[in-house]
Amino acid sequence: MKHHRVSVLFLLSLCFILARGQSKHSVHFDPHWHPGTATWYGEAEGDGSRGGACGYGSLVDVKPLRARVGAVGPVLYKKGEGCGECYKVKCLDHTICSKRAVTVIITDECPGCPSDRTHFDLSGAAFGHMAVHGENGQLRNRGEIQVLYRRTTCVYAGKNIAFQVNEGSTPFWLSLLVEFEDGDGDISSMHIQEAGSSEWLQMNHLWGANWNIVTGPLRGPFSVKLSTSTGKSLTAKDVIPSHWSPKSTYTSRLNFSP
Repeated sequence: MKHHRVSVLFLLSLCFILARGQSKHSVHFDPHWHPGTATWYGEAEGDGSRGGACGYGSLVDVKPLRARVGAVGPVLYKKGEGCGECYKVKCLDHTICSKRAVTVIITDECPGCPSDRTHFDLSGAAFGHMAVHGENGQLRNRGEIQVLYRRTTCVYAGKNIAFQVNEGSTPFWLSLLVEFEDGDGDISSMHIQEAGSSEWLQMNHLWGANWNIVTGPLRGPFSVKLSTSTGKSLTAKDVIPSHWSPKSTYTSRLNFSP
């Protein structure tokens, strides 16, 4: 009877949120839990995607992202603007799930996932982590499950924000990927300042977590200014050297406070 009551409450809450549209998901760091669904992909105890639609590449296979990655449907992916955001996800069925939540980082889009509700497609390891001890395999056998989720602060202990210069970049077409961003985890705008200039040039959202600028020729070293969805900003002075090269990563000396 208790399980039946939880299911009814879940359906009523889900209908209420869908009736209000997607505006609920635009409220950042809402302390309340919201209903959604989840599946898993990849190997049973695996890390999930290799690469992914956000563009993090091989980072998803190593710590601190390893086994914490998640793909999401359109509601949270937001055409790539949701890349890097962190969420806590927990299973509703306490007959097989523990009360602990798993923290996941959005690194991929889920092809074919529902567009009318919030859906997570988690790595096998992250999905199994929600089960009570010894039942992770049985939980994965359930397929799609009902979950609760909420936005949470991203924390990359011991890491500073880094900028990867993407392959194909030139002084006339420069593309950057941001890594290990504490706090909000996302980017609402990015600007770049070239050597000897006081002007901040606006970069454009290219795809996933990648941004670019078409102008030039640009002269390094470059400073980069980030702004997040909650209005926080950070400036990494001369973070990309004058003799930069494509496919190289340059680490700053700072990060957002988690």
